[in-house]
Amino acid sequence: MDGRRRRTLAATTVGAVRRHKPDYLLLILASLLLTIGLVVVYSISPGLAASQRISQNHFITKQLIAVLLGAAGFAAASVLPVEFWRRNAKNLAVLAVIGCVVVMITPINATYPAHRWIRLGGFSFQVAELIKLALLVYLAAFITTQLKKGKMTDFKSTLQPLLYLLLGIGIVVAKAQSDLGSAGVMVVMIVAAAFTAGIPLKRIVLIGGVVLVLVTLAIASSGYRRERLANFLHPQSNCQGSGYQACQALISVGSGGLFGLGLGYSVQAYGYLPEASNDSIFAIIGEKFGFIGTFIILVIYGAFITRLKQIIERTADSFSRLLVVGVMAWFSTQMIINVGAMLGLLPLKGITLPLISQGGTSLVFMTAALGIVFQISRYTSYKITGPNITTDEASRISNNSFDGRGVRRPHNPALVTRPRT
Repeated sequence: MDGRRRRTLAATTVGAVRRHKPDYLLLILASLLLTIGLVVVYSISPGLAASQRISQNHFITKQLIAVLLGAAGFAAASVLPVEFWRRNAKNLAVLAVIGCVVVMITPINATYPAHRWIRLGGFSFQVAELIKLALLVYLAAFITTQLKKGKMTDFKSTLQPLLYLLLGIGIVVAKAQSDLGSAGVMVVMIVAAAFTAGIPLKRIVLIGGVVLVLVTLAIASSGYRRERLANFLHPQSNCQGSGYQACQALISVGSGGLFGLGLGYSVQAYGYLPEASNDSIFAIIGEKFGFIGTFIILVIYGAFITRLKQIIERTADSFSRLLVVGVMAWFSTQMIINVGAMLGLLPLKGITLPLISQGGTSLVFMTAALGIVFQISRYTSYKITGPNITTDEASRISNNSFDGRGVRRPHNPALVTRPRT
């Protein structure tokens, strides 16, 4: 191939976006977490069933159904074009609003006296998970529009709507649905997207100030939240009362030691640890597999989040990148809150461990969100450089900047002289 032909090929592939193989490692890591969840739920099903006097297959059957529904959601989302989500951002937001109205008029369950679930017979649906997905898509669409208009730093047209959105989350999710944990996840999603898109740090601090005020009001206006905060600060003071779950979680983790009691052995699953199959499953993992097992789980999560970060760095358009930023904020925040609560580092928030905990609605919507990321990973950009590309071109493509805010460690494969096919 002559020099002119090689130069033309190299120049046309600078910053090119093309369809290629998706990120299968992300899929493998997600499947591994789902498998761990199935194994743990199956192993504690006899204990949970004995303590509640129900069928031994009850919990594992529910988890299997959730995983199958999640797989269907992943498959559907992974083939839908990203433009589909942009076009339907407002429709998803309207659907979330309808869900919020319906859940408020749905009778509450005596066991869980909060307006979080829509229940029809044996079916239950947690509206907060729908809100997370709708927020993910709507936020990406809104910020992308503001970026195109050049109004990302404008207070009235950009920051003010985001502040209203935060206020709405505080009223609807934290107050009306009494779900401060999910509200916290949504706030982090908003802040992460705003920061990535280039909102100045001073205004990020303003958002943080609003959040702090809302959290303070949410805790001060709720007796059980004040009690949870007190239990977090003094976990041993009321182990037979309101601090029971926190104490049992620490006992469960501590009893596992270095290597754990073993997969077939668990004391806490026999009615001692509340929510052993969902909110408290990380404590059960600590009991069964010990420090080594929990460390491996955290390493898998670390690898999983790293893959999301790498997809963010390679994504070519603003909307797709903001979607993946939102998913990473969603998964990482929820994992930190759950693990922190089980280790006594954070107050209990009643939030699931991503892809592992039993929780049908959470699992289905999280796997659907991963399907969106999987589809985006098919169209990441490859910056190709070679001896025939000028210094200015190489400098321009190596920055991988995102509308004024650069992304650390941009994707820059080994030097090649011709486009990949």
